[in-house]
Amino acid sequence: MIRIIRLLGAGLGAIVGLALLTPELFADRPYGGALVAAWVVAWAVTGFAVLPYITVVPAAWLVREVQRLSSAEFVAAIGGLLIGLVMGLLLGVPLSALPEPFGMWIPLGVSIILGLGMMGLTVAKRADLVATAEVIGLIRRPAPAAEPTRAEPRIVVDTSAIIDGRVADIVDAGFLYGRLVVSRAVLDELQRIADNSDTLRRNRGRRGLEILSRLQKDDRTTIDIVEDAHPAIAEVDQKLVALASSLDRLILTNDFNLNRVAELQGVRVLNVNGLANAVKPALLPGEVLHVRVIQEGKEAGQGVGFLDDGTMIVVEGGARLIDRDVDVVVTRVLQTVAGRMIFSQPRVD
Repeated sequence: MIRIIRLLGAGLGAIVGLALLTPELFADRPYGGALVAAWVVAWAVTGFAVLPYITVVPAAWLVREVQRLSSAEFVAAIGGLLIGLVMGLLLGVPLSALPEPFGMWIPLGVSIILGLGMMGLTVAKRADLVATAEVIGLIRRPAPAAEPTRAEPRIVVDTSAIIDGRVADIVDAGFLYGRLVVSRAVLDELQRIADNSDTLRRNRGRRGLEILSRLQKDDRTTIDIVEDAHPAIAEVDQKLVALASSLDRLILTNDFNLNRVAELQGVRVLNVNGLANAVKPALLPGEVLHVRVIQEGKEAGQGVGFLDDGTMIVVEGGARLIDRDVDVVVTRVLQTVAGRMIFSQPRVD
């Protein structure tokens, strides 16, 4: 747009230069033709440089300022401008009888001053003007509408949460309600995984499709299959974040990276792993657990076992107790990103 305005300005500048060119301007000077060409080029360059700043740039500034106004401010400004112009018209009729040039310029100046002054005054006092109009019955505020009931949340489901399978159990337990939104991109990703040549990935993809089928048959929740609303975005995770942002800003996943990306963009994350960790029993130092040591730990002499809920138990000095059921005493509990780790020592009777 600016480029077109500049070209138009160059053309207008050249026309103005030709219009101002008189035969005697360069008649008595040497190289008159070159001077005429330089004269026209100078006007064309001036028009090229100046026209955007007297047309497009002020118009763009005015549009930005109007967009910043609230609806009440805009209406008050228009009303004040009209009142000021009417006042200027009424005062301009007798003032136009003054001798020239005062009879022409003074009414114009009065109209401009009154129009801008009344516009600023009505914007500044818009709240008082509305209150006064309500008191005398000119306007009425609409009765406040009844507060709408909160609709069921729409939760965007990630591929990893579907493949994990625990989402179906969470729905069965009643801890997850609302409408589960499955993007077409997630379905396509599940289909690609189910068709993978690797047996493990193929089985995981098929389990995800079975979980979706199970959820669709469950009356306690609703599955909404939506088309890809952001085809320009290549990555599935980014598509899901954009979709969640356009709905209720809820996304269900157990993917750590997607969790962080969604939270950075203001999307609330329902993390399946976080829920699993939250419902695990709280253990305090000094409590006694019964665990089976199944393997060696990372540090020398350590043994590792697991509780029924998958919590890792690190047994100091438990390397010699592998494949044995032992009572251990909790020494400390460490919460990590991957879950909860419990450090313990064999109980000494």
